Amino acid sequence: MADQGKRSYTSDLRTAQASRTRAQIVAAAAALFIEHGYAATTIEAIAGAAGVSRKTVFASAGGKAELIRLAYDHAIVGDAEPVPLRDRPTVQALEAEPDAARLLAGFAELVTDMQGRIAGLHVALAAAAEADAETRSTFDELEQQRLTAMRRPATILSRRGALRRGLTINTAADILWLHNDPMLYHQLVHKRQWRPAQFQDWLTLALQTQLLK
Repeated sequence: MADQGKRSYTSDLRTAQASRTRAQIVAAAAALFIEHGYAATTIEAIAGAAGVSRKTVFASAGGKAELIRLAYDHAIVGDAEPVPLRDRPTVQALEAEPDAARLLAGFAELVTDMQGRIAGLHVALAAAAEADAETRSTFDELEQQRLTAMRRPATILSRRGALRRGLTINTAADILWLHNDPMLYHQLVHKRQWRPAQFQDWLTLALQTQLLK
């Protein structure tokens, strides 16, 4: 029994170390993708930035296509934990908010925080998708997932009778999807130098005006 406990402990340590190494590699890749772009970033550069070997990069996380997808997934939730955003307490509390205006204000806050992490990666991925079929597939998949996710708050608002008259769930989801586009955050915050708080205030008003009665 003692040996079994020791083996389990050792296995847990190795698993934790592997997770830390993978997160370190993904973080290094994300920073390089944002700074230099997808095409100009090499596995060797990622390995050097992460302080590991080239072999470790492939063994822990895969190639560049896998790395940018992992980096995007981590940026969405803000960490490397394998818990989907919809299952996070913040999102569950937001969906339980009974007041539609406050729900959209909370949604705008969530989007602003998320886009602060995602926008740079999104720009790098969008540029890579123009020339690489594998990253194009990843980009298209992420865009479809984002649209599908927007049906959830649109449906909640519809069931509560909060949507503007004549507005369908599909159209409401489209409006949410458009305003949740990382490129929109990139254009206003990164290019036009809006403060994130200014973007959040604008997004809150835009969504409440366009969606609610």
